Amino acid sequence: MEVVTGALPSLLPKLAELLAGEYGLQKEVKGGIIFLQAELESMQGALKKISKTPADKLDDQDKIWARKVREMSYDIEDTIDTYMVRCKGGRKPAEQHGFKEAIDRTLKWFRQPMIRRKIATEIREIKSHVEEVAMRRDRYKVNDTDVAKPVAIDPRLLFAQYEVKELVGIDEAREEVIRILMEGNTEVSKQHGKIVSIVGFGGLGKTTLADVVYKKIRARFDCSGFVSVSQTPDLKKLYKELLYDLDKTMNVETLDERRLIELLREFLQDKRYFVVVDDIWDISVWNMIRCALPDNDVGYTIIATTRISDVAEQAGGAYKLKPLSPYNSRKLFFRRIFGNENKDSDEETVKCPYKELDEVSDRILKKCGGVPLAIITMASLLACKVRNKMEWYEVYNSVGTGMENNMDVENMRKILSFSYYELPSHLRTCLLYLSMFPEDFEIDKDRLIRMWIAEGFIQRDQGKSPFEIGEFYFNELINRSMIQPIQDQYGMLYLYGMLNNCRIHDMVLDLIRSLSSEENFVTVLSDMDSTSPSNTIRRLSLQNGKKSHVMAQGTGNLLQHARSVVVFPSAVAQVPALGSCRVLRVLDLQDCNLSQTNSLKYLGNLYQLRYLSLYSTHISQLPEEIGNLQFLQTLDVRSNPISILPSSVVELRNLMCLDFESITRVPNGIGNLTCLEQLSWLCIDGSTINIIEELGQLTELRQLCILLDKWNDKLLECLHKLQKIMDLVITVHPGQRSIGGLDAWVAPRHLRFLDTKHGCWFSTLPTWVNPSFVPVLSCLLISVRELHQVDLDILGRLPALCFLQLEVDNKNLGILQGLIVSPCSFPCLELCYFWEFVWPVVFQKGAMPRLRELRLEPLFYVREARGVGSSDGGLDLGLGNLPSLQDVRAELLCEGPSEEEAKQAKAALTHAAKMHPNHPIHESDDGSWTDSAKRLR
Repeated sequence: MEVVTGALPSLLPKLAELLAGEYGLQKEVKGGIIFLQAELESMQGALKKISKTPADKLDDQDKIWARKVREMSYDIEDTIDTYMVRCKGGRKPAEQHGFKEAIDRTLKWFRQPMIRRKIATEIREIKSHVEEVAMRRDRYKVNDTDVAKPVAIDPRLLFAQYEVKELVGIDEAREEVIRILMEGNTEVSKQHGKIVSIVGFGGLGKTTLADVVYKKIRARFDCSGFVSVSQTPDLKKLYKELLYDLDKTMNVETLDERRLIELLREFLQDKRYFVVVDDIWDISVWNMIRCALPDNDVGYTIIATTRISDVAEQAGGAYKLKPLSPYNSRKLFFRRIFGNENKDSDEETVKCPYKELDEVSDRILKKCGGVPLAIITMASLLACKVRNKMEWYEVYNSVGTGMENNMDVENMRKILSFSYYELPSHLRTCLLYLSMFPEDFEIDKDRLIRMWIAEGFIQRDQGKSPFEIGEFYFNELINRSMIQPIQDQYGMLYLYGMLNNCRIHDMVLDLIRSLSSEENFVTVLSDMDSTSPSNTIRRLSLQNGKKSHVMAQGTGNLLQHARSVVVFPSAVAQVPALGSCRVLRVLDLQDCNLSQTNSLKYLGNLYQLRYLSLYSTHISQLPEEIGNLQFLQTLDVRSNPISILPSSVVELRNLMCLDFESITRVPNGIGNLTCLEQLSWLCIDGSTINIIEELGQLTELRQLCILLDKWNDKLLECLHKLQKIMDLVITVHPGQRSIGGLDAWVAPRHLRFLDTKHGCWFSTLPTWVNPSFVPVLSCLLISVRELHQVDLDILGRLPALCFLQLEVDNKNLGILQGLIVSPCSFPCLELCYFWEFVWPVVFQKGAMPRLRELRLEPLFYVREARGVGSSDGGLDLGLGNLPSLQDVRAELLCEGPSEEEAKQAKAALTHAAKMHPNHPIHESDDGSWTDSAKRLR
């Protein structure tokens, strides 16, 4: 589904289902539906063409027509969905026998003709409405040739004047890029030359950086050229511009594209050249340009700029441009506003000349997030304002609401919108949905994807689950710099090898909120009531506790067409009456305290609901009527003191995700939920042991978390049936771990995450743990009783492994040997925990190049460690060979040796940490800390 086409992508298949299904439609109704199919398919095609045009270049009549069709499609889908629910009669109650059952069946027979007559009437009205919308467009259509079209100006040219004058904070990046280009650097792709691809968010200053590097070093080359590509490149024109830059005497006007490429290659073959290729959007375009730039024996240098990470990686030598530091952000901001009033300072922070503007300045700069384009834009807005706190706050609050009415803001928005309109239409819809979340909100990936699925934004792909497709969408938005991955507490972007959270830049949020408001896609009620609601609210985000004018006038009529309602904790008092939200698909009340409210009273009436999050809402039970929600796909009731789920939960046959706490018991019949893909935390004890057999029926499961009171061998038989598992966690109560309970299990090839460390011991490293069988395994937490050097070498070859927790029992088995982590092993590992190794582990040069955190507990027996890794009898584990190490923790076992030997071992570890370039934090057996560098834990 895409925002420009409203509900049409999901509506058209439903019309086909109505015709093919057993709904007993009258002939007239079938004819009306066939007519609707044809008309709406044509409208969808027209809307897709419109979607390719930026809003500021779109004809007003097309805008109005597109808006009417979108709203109409939502209303039609609501009507069809309501009819389908009524016609099927909803859920059959679990306990319904004898006389009551006969009465309900009789009433259903009587209702069917009434329902069919009603749909016949509604289809006639819809058909009439569709015809009117189509005719209105034709009635008022103006010939394009009769209208003078304005000349389009690239707004980036308007900002170039500022960027050239205000080169604040660019020196460090410029020198770093020059160093990479002019010195040997293995990170830069090279044959006889060097390539650096500068990648970053729109407005971050990629072109400016490339330009200053170009101007500083181009004199060192025989020839140089700077060309801009843009989203719709004219390659013939680009080749001509490049040839003109390289040799201004060359006449190339009459040459075709093929001859231009040949001429470029001939000209550059024996020259040391320097070329900048700015603003690449597609790798195929880069490849076409690259074929005109030859590898030669003399040497060459190429800089490319792009907003897309994949393009930078494929072009080579990706250099990620960082936002401005807080110091440089303030410097640029105040210099632009106050000029000479704000003299440069050597202090850590640049001060505002007017103290009363300090707080509002900080807020504005936080919104800008270190993006020079945003800083310059906001400074331009404020430069002509009086230096008054209230005036500045007015500007701060107006940006993103559509009320700023300023050319600089419009131009900035156009620059950012280049990235938006370059997105495929389905990704635009997914991005606009992020306007449901407040500024600076950490958005959970799984939460967001489940919402997308419930809204119908995920395009079906045979062989892949909707969630897998949603993960691809999520990663693509990050790849295109539209959303930002969030580092976890370890400084890692990927927790356990998987990206879990993101944030959206305030300026992008302003852009999508503006677009959402214009399209009536999302209505946001925040502290500033920043989105003005229309007469029909399609999606509502309640973000504050202030009584809004919309909520004050009652939401019954306004929310009767709402598809999503998300309420944030500070707005819990504004939770609307859910009884009126009959077409609601998404209801998210996460972290709202509902213990003192009656908000779930009408939950069972929300027949269209697909997504329900009651995470941490302080509820102690769910209503039995939840079984009415036959379309429900996601039910999240984690962090609530719920002792048992209602028995009706097992009737939710479309449920794909079911999350609850391990204290919550599930009723018998969970094996009926055959669409389940995610299930956690399932607690199995002596009274619920039969659940293991039911679990084996859930063959669509991809994520499973189980808590056992003691190991049960039936679990192995169950796991053999779950061949789609990607993430598996098995935990057993302390002291009840099995030995060899999973030795006969063979994991599916697509396994990503396995945690059985607190569930069972593997006797030896399973044979399936190897790079050819589980190539995407990124997180592994296991206990292996017997581990040898060959096993560690196999683990080191796993290509995607990011997090390893490995416990061994070698000492009790009498395997008294140290282990070596070999060169080139563990190429992606970032966290490594070795438990109970007790004999030394030595890290050779080239091993674990990305390792950030290392735990060795206990590390080793001190006496056995003497002379390890060192020729002088000292101790050297090779910590200096781990270039990315930030945190190392070790526990020494000092059984037997003298106090002096223990001191020497500690001193060796302390010295290794001090000598390491990163000065990693380290801990000895007495818990003391030294070299307290930036701690990432």
